Amino acid sequence: MASRKSRIRHTLAIIFALLASGVGYLWLTFASPFGYNPTIELPVIDEDATYSVFVYGTLTKPWVRWLVMGRAGEGEPASLPGFKKEELDIKPVAGAVTKGQVITVDADELRALDRYERLGVRYERRELTLNNGESVWVYRLMEPLILELEGEI
Repeated sequence: MASRKSRIRHTLAIIFALLASGVGYLWLTFASPFGYNPTIELPVIDEDATYSVFVYGTLTKPWVRWLVMGRAGEGEPASLPGFKKEELDIKPVAGAVTKGQVITVDADELRALDRYERLGVRYERRELTLNNGESVWVYRLMEPLILELEGEI
């Protein structure tokens, strides 16, 4: 009987360790400032403003927004004309429409989204116009920096 209790405790310890590792990874990835060093000067964020952000990928899921911003918020259905979703990005394509959601965030939440998207490292934040004419912020993958080598190798 003692060995069964021991196995149960051991199994519970492993489950707890896996959960703690998962939570730690999620915090490090989504909320932590560690490992996030923008290579460009980030846009100024007005502390008193609210921002409309068009999301089309993982941020359409309320639980992801909750992990990133500390609240899920309400996502309103929206369409972005002239862009087609391709994997983790949207590409300009005439006549295409990307379906997504608009979320309204405050300054701290916008900074959290910038950190999650790794603004200035992986994504850029651009102002675009939805089908309904609303101006929103949209995260797009940054163009890769290609260096041209001169001379012979």
